[in-house]
Amino acid sequence: MGDNKNNKKQASETKGNLSWWQLSLLGVAGTIGTGYFLGSALAIKVGGPSVIFTFVLAALGTYCVFNALAGMTAAEPEQGSFRSYAKKAYGKWAGFSSGWGYFSSELLIMGSQLTALSLFTRFWFPAIPMWVFASVYALLGLLIIVIGTKLFDPLQTTAAIIKLSAILMFIGLGAAGLFGWLSGGIKPHAPLRLTEIFPTGITGTWAALLFSFYAFGGVEVMGLMALRLKKPEEAPKSGRIMITVLAVIYVSSLILVLTLAPWQSYGTKKSPFIQALATYELPFIPHLFNGVLIVAGFSTMVASLYAVTTMLVTLAQDKDAPSLFGRKVKERFPIYAYGFNAVLLGISILTALLLPDTIYESITTAAGLMLLYNWSFILITSGKLLKLTPFGQVKRYGGLTLILLAVTGTLFHKTGRPGFWISFLFIACIGLLTLFMQKKVWTADKPKRTKPNRKLIQSLKSNKYRFPGRVKKIKP
Repeated sequence: MGDNKNNKKQASETKGNLSWWQLSLLGVAGTIGTGYFLGSALAIKVGGPSVIFTFVLAALGTYCVFNALAGMTAAEPEQGSFRSYAKKAYGKWAGFSSGWGYFSSELLIMGSQLTALSLFTRFWFPAIPMWVFASVYALLGLLIIVIGTKLFDPLQTTAAIIKLSAILMFIGLGAAGLFGWLSGGIKPHAPLRLTEIFPTGITGTWAALLFSFYAFGGVEVMGLMALRLKKPEEAPKSGRIMITVLAVIYVSSLILVLTLAPWQSYGTKKSPFIQALATYELPFIPHLFNGVLIVAGFSTMVASLYAVTTMLVTLAQDKDAPSLFGRKVKERFPIYAYGFNAVLLGISILTALLLPDTIYESITTAAGLMLLYNWSFILITSGKLLKLTPFGQVKRYGGLTLILLAVTGTLFHKTGRPGFWISFLFIACIGLLTLFMQKKVWTADKPKRTKPNRKLIQSLKSNKYRFPGRVKKIKP
């Protein structure tokens, strides 16, 4: 009861400084990043041109998830967003596992983003080790989060505009190349035959669905930031517009990528957008795009850092994490949470140092899976807390079905299997920790019930004890 009041108090304190379009821009900034600019190369490698369809399906699934989350946010804004709703719906174990599951997913996403940022930067400095770049980006990200929303909000809004402008510029250049208005390049060819669209078969398309979902990762951060809306009831509108914009520009740009060059020519260490324009006589454009990719990846990494810090503080305040992480300096800086996340970023950097050639694919797969586990929890929770219309139930079960397809699809390709087992290990650890808390901690916190005095009860029933008809008042 006290935790619930605390959440509502914090909600009222942070509410009121964002309009719906600002939240949409923040959502775009937190979503368009390495998952799209580099992760789409993994999708193309696994599924070929059929990724056009998997991105459409992923957009539909993402809409279903955000629609459920926005509905709960509009009904009752909560500091912990989906984690608080899971707790309300199913109890403490659900809030605990949902919170730590999301924390783990964002931790893996940060590792994936730091690796991708290092790969992008090595485009200019190939001789410098990846861990150097990862360290610099991690420190910059921590600095922005410590400074707070005064820097975070304008940075993310500016990054969103830069990313959208870059994709639109790519679409313009790609169209110019398609019509032969650019020098150089190879003859464009649109894959239209069935064998060209599905070169790796149905299983390849199935396996590519996860990487398409990963490109939309970040909408759940909007749930955490929706608390700051002037009108929380506008959260669904903000999400609908954001996801529609993302779906249109994702699909349009990928059609051009797959038309300008054969899908087999795209590697996974460079962005397919740079590779698509590399054959044209545009000496400055690849460098410009690489700079945009770094801005995009950095902004999503900062958004993930914001999310894990917010979630860790919320878990600590609700006694689902050590209370140390909830302490703030000058009522603003959760200094211990920052320190803990800095250590985790250091581990990510160390991993990038030890496994520079194999880590990106495995971590990206595991991060995408952990994210989808959390999304499925959001959909399940919405069925418990919201009174859904028949169409609402269709969206809920449709989203769960698409998520199930994406998760199981990883088992059909060698690229996805290592990441699947990494995500399984995380889930197993969280499950065991939840079970321990249920048996040893939460049970111990409950007040012990005194055993009934059966002899006294029996005596009262047999009228052995008789009470006076009048009770004298006791003087103080």
